[in-house]
Amino acid sequence: MTASNSAFKAIADPARREILRLLRGGEMTAGELAEHFDMSKPTMSHHFAVLAQADLITRRREGQTIWYGLNTTVLQDVLSWMMDLAGADTKERKK
Repeated sequence: MTASNSAFKAIADPARREILRLLRGGEMTAGELAEHFDMSKPTMSHHFAVLAQADLITRRREGQTIWYGLNTTVLQDVLSWMMDLAGADTKERKK
């Protein structure tokens, strides 16, 4: 799966979009993020794994704590691609 396909798969889920939204304010621990959701730890871990596989989030370990943050570079690439697509679509309609 290409990087952009992984990113689109990752942001297709509302819970993962909410995780990304929460991370806009800065790094958060897995526990802090989990407090915002009514789901099991394995389900949260799955969402983190999908986002990490798509390279949309970073993770670092401090002892027993895992910190998550946004990988803004990949998000910017996805947004740029979407803007290019929208621009190409607009240009096609003007012809």
